[in-house]
Amino acid sequence: MKIMIRRSPDAGLSIYVPKKDLEEPIVESEHETLWGGWIRIANGWVLDLPEMASDTPLPITINARKRGEDGNDR
Repeated sequence: MKIMIRRSPDAGLSIYVPKKDLEEPIVESEHETLWGGWIRIANGWVLDLPEMASDTPLPITINARKRGEDGNDR
């Protein structure tokens, strides 16, 4: 799914999912640099992010993959 990741002044990092009109803060990430691992957003979704350079500028639109409800791959 296409998502936009941005840095917001009050919530830190957040994502926006245009097709769902959903905006949620990122509450946990596998890697400090964000890329190449999973992130968890406030509604409980876990998304796998692609490998990218740690200094990739934000905001950015990327393809992410949503994991199953239990946090494992579908």
